[in-house]
Amino acid sequence: MKRIVILASGSGSNAENIITYFTENPKIQVAAVLTNKSSAKVLERCDRLQIPAFYFNRSAFMASNTVVQLLKGIGTDMVVLAGFLWKIPQNIIDTYPNQIINIHPALLPKYGGKGMYGERVHQAVKENGETETGITIHYVNEHYDEGAIIFQAKTAVEPSDNPDSIAQKVHQLEYEHFPKVIEKLLI
Repeated sequence: MKRIVILASGSGSNAENIITYFTENPKIQVAAVLTNKSSAKVLERCDRLQIPAFYFNRSAFMASNTVVQLLKGIGTDMVVLAGFLWKIPQNIIDTYPNQIINIHPALLPKYGGKGMYGERVHQAVKENGETETGITIHYVNEHYDEGAIIFQAKTAVEPSDNPDSIAQKVHQLEYEHFPKVIEKLLI
């Protein structure tokens, strides 16, 4: 059985979608969720879904091997970033080469990099008059949003769209494609 660990910083809607998708899968399971925010709503979702969840602080993540040891102890095959906002430290990248993936709410390389997440991305897409946007699933490396692209999906941006409606379209693409791409990578 392949074991996924999800890293999330916020509400956890993508994490819940992934957990639900793999609930009945005999070959893949979400083994745990890790978060860097003790108040993250993803913790409530994990409690309801009966998925182990752990909180860590910045020093455990950036200045020690604590998170690496936790991931190894869980028997992690893939680390999935689902709304996780911290840059992944080199010790985790080195331990899990080409086994850490992220989803970005834009068509990289556009609208990527430090500080480009969530509403900020959708606002920039609107302000720049883009006619399309989408999602990018990519491997994680030592730079924000610069790892090799695995998959992209597009949606139209209409002149009547605002950042909220763009976000809704992008979320639909995330929910539809992210679990399927994870599954393809693990099987």
